[in-house]
Amino acid sequence: MTEDTANVTKQPRRTALRQTTLTETIYTEIRKRLRHGEIGPDDRVLDYEVANEFDCTRMPVRQVLLRLVSEGYLLGTTRGFVVPTLTSGDVREIFEVRRLLEPSAAASTAAILDDRVDDVLKRAYQKAVKAYEKDDGDMMIEANVAFRDAWLDAVQNSRLRTTIRRFADHAQQVRLRTLKDHATQKIVVDGMHAMLEGFLQRDPKQIKLATQNFIASAEQRYFALLDGED
Repeated sequence: MTEDTANVTKQPRRTALRQTTLTETIYTEIRKRLRHGEIGPDDRVLDYEVANEFDCTRMPVRQVLLRLVSEGYLLGTTRGFVVPTLTSGDVREIFEVRRLLEPSAAASTAAILDDRVDDVLKRAYQKAVKAYEKDDGDMMIEANVAFRDAWLDAVQNSRLRTTIRRFADHAQQVRLRTLKDHATQKIVVDGMHAMLEGFLQRDPKQIKLATQNFIASAEQRYFALLDGED
């Protein structure tokens, strides 16, 4: 193989790597905004606006938005991409999946957690306490996401971890409706505290029970608030 031929074969690999990196960067950023409620039910995500923000063509942006549609984060319309509106049935199904998966997954981390993860969990819990004291719904959402991510990142089964994260993210509508309610914030703080104690004691049974109670409380509170608004 000549030197010129070798140079030609390397060029597409570098180009593909840059494209993949750009696409993943856009995906991570848009998904983060969805998780934190920065993109709400009344917002529209337009590919040309995202392309302008990232100083790129619309093609990688379209790839990202269509991926988010396939994963259930967005819905494509003739006027851009929007956050799907969940029915009560959708919410019940999401909570059912979470009840089946999250308690056992959280309990499985008991033997592999370390001081670094403990510190992240503690900081997220302390942030939730501060959010409750300030009645700050946005801060509470951030604390809730950080706490879940901390233990979820320790789950060894990558497919299980991805599935849980996706369904938990789909419950963003629940968080937006409930975590800005002060009484609900207290429930969340108490639930986090029970889970944190289990994690710090490395007690899988306590972790599993606390996670079950946390999810059940979130579901009950969502429908209680929903019924109160009807």
